[in-house]
This record gives sequence, C-alpha cells and structure tokens, in this order.
Amino acid sequence: MSFAIKRRDAGTIALLGGPVLICAVAIIAPLVLTLMVSFWERQMIGMKPGFTLASYALFFEGARFTVLQRSFWVAASATIIMLAIAYLVAYLATFKLSPQRTRIFLFLLSVPFLVNYVIRTFAWAYLLGRTGPINGFLQLIGLTGAPVDWLLFSDFSVYLGLIAAYMPFMVYPIWLSLSAIDRRLIEASWMLGEPPLGTFLRVVLPLSLPGVSAAAIFGFVGSFGEVAVSQILGGVGYQLMGNAITSSLDVLNYPMAAAMSSVVVGCMLLMLTLWLRFFDLRLFLGKMLGR
Repeated sequence: MSFAIKRRDAGTIALLGGPVLICAVAIIAPLVLTLMVSFWERQMIGMKPGFTLASYALFFEGARFTVLQRSFWVAASATIIMLAIAYLVAYLATFKLSPQRTRIFLFLLSVPFLVNYVIRTFAWAYLLGRTGPINGFLQLIGLTGAPVDWLLFSDFSVYLGLIAAYMPFMVYPIWLSLSAIDRRLIEASWMLGEPPLGTFLRVVLPLSLPGVSAAAIFGFVGSFGEVAVSQILGGVGYQLMGNAITSSLDVLNYPMAAAMSSVVVGCMLLMLTLWLRFFDLRLFLGKMLGR
C-alpha cells in the first residue's frame, strides 16, 4: 500500500516538475539578471559589466530614497484603508447576503476590471477634474462656489485611485477566509453570553486573519510599485517607486533602475517572509480549496 502511494506521489512530482521548473526559471532568471545589472557601471548610453555599489550608494544618499520612503508610507497607509473597506464589504457579503446574492455581488465587483486599467485611471482624472462631473455637482448643489482643486493632482486623488484599483482584489481572500469559518463557533460564542462585538474580536477576526494577510499582500505590493495612478492622478511631480524606476530607464540609467528594482523586490520578499512566518499558508490554501 505504501509503495503504491509512493509511486503515485513520484508520478505527481514528475508530472508537475516540468511546469514548476519553467515557472521558476521564468520568475527567478529576470530577478537574478536585474540584481547583476544593479552592480554594473553606467556609461553614456549603456553600461559596463563589473561590480560596483555606486548605484546603491547614489540611491540611498539621493532624493530617490525619499521616494522610497514616500512609496512605503503611501502603500502602507493605502493598504490599511483598503483593508478596512474590503473587510467590511467581505463581512457583509458573507454574513448579510444569501449565497446566490453573494455570487452575484462578487461577479459585479469584478466587472470594472473588464475595462483597461489605464483607461479606468484616466476616467477618474476626468471625474475629479475642475470641469468634471464631481466639481459640477458640488457647485450645482451649492456646496462650493468654485471648482475644488484638491480633488485632482493630490494625495486624495492618488489614494482614491489606489483604492479603486486594488481594493476589489482584497475582498476575495477575506471573503474566502470568512466563509470558511464554522458558524457553530459563532453560535457557541453567542450561547456562552459573548456580545456581538466580543464574538467578532475573539472568534471571527482571529479566524479570518490569514485572508486579511493575503489581502494586505495584494494591496501593498500593487500600491508600492504603482506607476499609472501616481502619474495620472498625482501629476508630474508626484512620484512613487514605479515612476522613479521608469524615469531612470528613460535616461538609460539601467544600473540605477536595476538597483531600485532590486530594493523593491527585497522589500516584497521581506513582506512575504513575514507573512509565511506568522500565518500558515497551507491552512489558508486549504480553506480556499474547501478542505
């Protein structure tokens, strides 16, 4: 019996080995190449292979490091806001809607993603502009006497763009985690006299943390490397790490772009390591698969 199981496992590993190897090479090879280029020396219109920390030194000592700090703050604060909204939406969809209505709601939540991401961002720029519908409506109801300037090319518009772009993605893992909670645990908490808030804090929230963690990773990674939202809704002078990397590529400073990309990847790997350290990935995947 054990021999048959081992043969089955060996066959499964052999079957999956090829695709997994291809995916690993496709992901790891560009990262390794980027790391190598980050140590090369920049020339006028190209680069020279070698080993130098000049790009990293220039990055951490210059204004680009300020962009890294701003990107981290914007990504972290936007992720917290998106988590609050996504958790509320997922909670209502799980406990307040019937299963059929929940499926319809989750489908409608994905409909905006049928439109191109950049086009949706430009649509927000039109809506928030001085001559856009939102400013027109505010003046129509008498709330403002003139167009409001801070609706566009500001922190508000950037945060709004990030929320619209990534918050819907965060609803799904939280909903999966909430829907996997055994309702008998919640009912037992009520029967033992625990108030609704106590039940939420002691039962529902702890059991949904794997989904919250996965959602946080989705939101933070997307916001940290954002390019289109910060450029279209933040304006020319508003830069996040994605814009800084693009600017270095525009002036053919490939080692600097590679160094900044390597730092961003390092931050992402640190976040993933912390996630795997504090949350059981197998447990979350088991909930997703219904096991």
